[in-house]
Amino acid sequence: MGSVKVDLSSKERALEETFPALNTAAGIKRLLGEQGALEIRQYAGDYDAVLLLIDLKAAISAAKLTERQSEAIRLVYEADLTQEEAARQAGVDKSVMSRRLDTAAEKIAEVYEYWGWHGEGYSIDKYEMGSGGE
Repeated sequence: MGSVKVDLSSKERALEETFPALNTAAGIKRLLGEQGALEIRQYAGDYDAVLLLIDLKAAISAAKLTERQSEAIRLVYEADLTQEEAARQAGVDKSVMSRRLDTAAEKIAEVYEYWGWHGEGYSIDKYEMGSGGE
């Protein structure tokens, strides 16, 4: 009887390659920016996208963002406004909006880093962490 080779982990590997460093603010911003695409994949039956979205929501909750940081995330990444438009809507300068987003992303990344160090489903690459992780 013949055998069929099916790569059962290809979707998971593809997502890991797309979002390799969720313990960094840059990795979190990339994940937040791709939320819409992940939601489409979720409804297409992509279980790994579902897990990423569930973990992202849990990490945002665990990060204990301020109301203003949450608003910044909502305006830029969910309402799909530019930082300038979001700042105008929030009644602040663009630099303030940028700082709020940076701080929020750093807090969320700290949650993923904690999960990685405590064996909660994420691995930490010490080379991604910079000199502080060595």
